[in-house]
Amino acid sequence: MSLDLYTENYDYTLPEGFIATVPVHPRDHAKLLVYDRSTDSITHTTFKHLLDFIPKECDVFLNDTRVIKARIFGKKEAQITNDKGFVQGGGKVELLFNKPLDAHHYLVMIRGKVQIGSKLLFDDTLIATVTKLNTDGSRVVSFTHHTKPIRFEELVLILDNIGHLPLPPYMQREDNKEDETDYQTLFAKNAGAVAAPTASLHFTPELFAALQSRHKTHKITLHVGAGTFKPVDAKHILEHPMHSEYFYIPQASASILDSNRDVLAIGTTVTRTIEYYVRTQKTQGECDLFLNPSNPPERVTHLLTNFHLPKSTLIMLVSSFIGREKTLHLYKEAIEKNYRFFSYGDAMLIL
Repeated sequence: MSLDLYTENYDYTLPEGFIATVPVHPRDHAKLLVYDRSTDSITHTTFKHLLDFIPKECDVFLNDTRVIKARIFGKKEAQITNDKGFVQGGGKVELLFNKPLDAHHYLVMIRGKVQIGSKLLFDDTLIATVTKLNTDGSRVVSFTHHTKPIRFEELVLILDNIGHLPLPPYMQREDNKEDETDYQTLFAKNAGAVAAPTASLHFTPELFAALQSRHKTHKITLHVGAGTFKPVDAKHILEHPMHSEYFYIPQASASILDSNRDVLAIGTTVTRTIEYYVRTQKTQGECDLFLNPSNPPERVTHLLTNFHLPKSTLIMLVSSFIGREKTLHLYKEAIEKNYRFFSYGDAMLIL
């Protein structure tokens, strides 16, 4: 079996202090590693010079999802547990919203022991009732507000008031007021993600305006789910159960993908969505595409991305463009040049 199919071969050692827990300011002062496949050359620069490297005749695709305050804290409803009226107190719980399954059921993660029928009480009279326990540790719940069932559009507004942004666990800190701006893209529009499309976080208003003046830009939506942080535990990468995420591609964007124009994908989420469309011709639904060296991209010409966790599906996606060994070589180079890693870290452009 090829070495590319073993999870352990996507590992690397990140020295202490290289995980970015806050972004640089201004956003476009982040470092940028540019790798040109045609010349096998590496350039070290900063993000504000991005437009100097994007080929002139190239359309740019962005993800306009908006991160919701998906993390909420509450307590379990107290229950009478025997005929003598013994009341078992409700313990604390933490709920992480993942995605809607239908009009009234939602996939979530819950920290705290629950069972089917458990009621979880949150601020603003929001109540979650557990309806299913999945074997992977996730839970299905329904929500009520003031005792009335609510739909996703109403839930988002409540979460905006009582919830917290779900920063990645590796940041090892709680969210703050600055994150409400820092962890959203300038063009965030459609609510539903629990993680930001981080390659887009580097744009300042001025740089984004310059990008739009020089290149045709197109939006797609992919609501990044909690599964994006799930490590690949399987020994062989193809045994990894890939998570699925809701996506939508407007017809105007799809028509460009049906053409032969060069495409720059801003981020791994955009890449997966485009490549899923190319393979299925679906413009809406659940994307569960796993790009890796044995399943390389067919449509995306260039990729802008951040530096990702070891043994993750995201570093495997980067490897689908340039190969595993080259990816690890570039990561080693980035470490030697003191690049900052992960969601608030620096960026890489693959040409």
